[in-house]
Amino acid sequence: MNEELVLKELCTTDSPSGREDLIYNKIKELFNGLGEISINNMNNIYIHKKGKDKFKVMLMAHSDEVFLMVTDILGNGFLKFNAIGIDPKTLVSQEVIVHGRKEIPGVIGIKPPHLMKDEEKKQGIKAEQLLIDTGLDDENLKKQVKIGDYVTLSRQFYELLNNNVTCKAIDDRAGIAAMWSCANELKQAQHDADVYFVCSCQEEVGHRGAKMAAYDINPDIGIAIDVTFDGGEFGDKDRENKLGGGPSICVGPNVHCKLREKIIEIADKHNIPYQIEVEPGNTGTDAWDIQIAREGIATLLISIPIKYMHTTVEVVNVDDIRNTGLLIAELIKELSQDELEGLFCF
Repeated sequence: MNEELVLKELCTTDSPSGREDLIYNKIKELFNGLGEISINNMNNIYIHKKGKDKFKVMLMAHSDEVFLMVTDILGNGFLKFNAIGIDPKTLVSQEVIVHGRKEIPGVIGIKPPHLMKDEEKKQGIKAEQLLIDTGLDDENLKKQVKIGDYVTLSRQFYELLNNNVTCKAIDDRAGIAAMWSCANELKQAQHDADVYFVCSCQEEVGHRGAKMAAYDINPDIGIAIDVTFDGGEFGDKDRENKLGGGPSICVGPNVHCKLREKIIEIADKHNIPYQIEVEPGNTGTDAWDIQIAREGIATLLISIPIKYMHTTVEVVNVDDIRNTGLLIAELIKELSQDELEGLFCF
C-alpha cells in the first residue's frame, strides 16, 4: 500500500458531515497495526500510537466531505435538495448517490439549451432550480427515500500526469492519507510523544470534531492537516502554492511561531520541499478551534495544495501528501520533553 492507493480507498468511500461512521471501517483497515483505533460517540476517529508518555502530539485531518440533503420528494423520480459547501454551478450533469434505505444512483440534470428561453440562458444557476433524477417510479422512490437523507457526489479516482490524481473528497482525505504516511514513518521509531491521529468529524459544518477532540485529548501540540488553494489557473492568484511544491506551512496568529520555526528548520535539515502560506486571520480549518481549546494549545497548520476545491474533480499531487507525512514524522521524532519548555516560552 502507498499514499496514492490509500487516497483512492479514502476518496471513494462516502462520509458526509454527521455520517463519518461510514468511513470508520475503512480507517480501521488502513491504520491497522499503526495504533489503537477507536471512534467516539460523535464520530471522531482516533488512532493512538504510544510513545514514551512524555507529552502528547495530536494530528488532525477531517474525515467528512461536502454533501447534499433531500428536502422534497417529487413525482417521476425527482428529488429536491439543499447543497452544503457546494456551488450549484458545479452540480450540473453530475452523478450522485442518494443514501436512502439503500444506495440509489442519480444524476443532476438541466434543461437542454434547445428548450431554454433566451432569458434562461443568461441566468445564473441556483440549487433550488436543480433536481436529482433517480429514474424510480413514485411508489419505489417514496419507499426508498425520505426527506433528510444524505446525498454524496459520485466520482471515480483517476491518475493524471506528473503524479497528480483527481477525485471527489480529496478535501480532506489527502490529510488523512498524509497522517497514514506519517504513522508508517513512525511505526518503528522511538519518540517521546504519545501521538494521536484524529480523523475529525463535521469540519465542513463548523469544525465541531476539532473542538471535541482537542478538549478530550488535551494535547501539548496540535497539528491540523488540511488542503489549501493552489495559486494557478482557477486558483487563488494571491497565493504562491503549487502542486508538487511540497506542503504549505502556515504563518499567522493561528499558528505557534516557535513551532513553525522548528518545523521549517526540520524541513531544511532533511531537504523536504515546503511552501509558505500567510493567513493573517481565520484559517477556516480545524486549527482555528484546536488553538483555543481549554487553556490554549500550541498549534501548527500544514496544508496540501489542491485544485478545484469542493467539486468532484479536486486535484492533488501525491508527492505533496507523502512529504507532508514525512515532515511531520521528522518533527515528532526530534521533539523532546526537554525542548518543549523552550519552544513554548516567548
